[in-house]
Amino acid sequence: MRSYSKNGRPPSLRTRPADGRDADVYRKGPVTLRGDLIPEETSDERLLATGGDSDWVHSDPWRVMRIQSEFVEGFGALAELGPAISVFGSARTPQDSPEYALAEEIGRRLVETGYAVITGGGPGVMEAANKGACEAGGVSVGLGIELPFEQGMNEWVDLGVNFRYFFARKTMFVKYSLGFIALPGGFGTMDELWEALTLVQTGKVRSFPIILVGSGYWGGLLEWTRTTMVESGTIAAEDVDLIQLVDTAEEAVERVQHRLELLGDEAEAVRRAAEEAGRG
Repeated sequence: MRSYSKNGRPPSLRTRPADGRDADVYRKGPVTLRGDLIPEETSDERLLATGGDSDWVHSDPWRVMRIQSEFVEGFGALAELGPAISVFGSARTPQDSPEYALAEEIGRRLVETGYAVITGGGPGVMEAANKGACEAGGVSVGLGIELPFEQGMNEWVDLGVNFRYFFARKTMFVKYSLGFIALPGGFGTMDELWEALTLVQTGKVRSFPIILVGSGYWGGLLEWTRTTMVESGTIAAEDVDLIQLVDTAEEAVERVQHRLELLGDEAEAVRRAAEEAGRG
């Protein structure tokens, strides 16, 4: 029977070190911990905790400084990255699966088109996209996250940044990506997808390409948005058009490039109109 810690998590899910020692490994931001030093809670869990006494009044100011440091480290590491596209997908995708090969090809094609590739830095689809980018001679970026079942940064990441807090990590994805490509994935992929759609729909960010790869996987979701969300009036029909669905790596990269060119033309037209209005 699998043993669990007192908070209900399986310690066996934590990373085993490569040096053969028996202790589990846990990465807490830039810090690596083993054995009894492994915490029972993640940084996000401690931040969101509502129970207990009022000690949080004294500890939260320090937590704010830690959060600030994550933004500073992220901005500093990625400031000179250049144009990049984020690729999302399941960490559970096997290396011998069609989705892994597809993500690898997407990473390669993005680099050949002139983009760096950003992923969550984990295994599965993320590893495949990083591998494709790295082998194509491009910049391969991984934005890792502290989790109870820490998986570590995959070996194909050239520039890696580890985060304690999801919201700091999400900010880096949005700030340094010109577009998102999502392959089949779970709740984490869905989280990033809906976050991007919400930011674009509400006008919090300028529109950018959001591409879903795999009609067999994503088709049902898009049909649900049309037949349930649109018909219920919770979103507008044009909101669904924020998403583009394709089936090949070539289509995914072409759609990204085409959409970015259109957005660039629109921005240039707005700039010229503003200049003409200023002269008038």
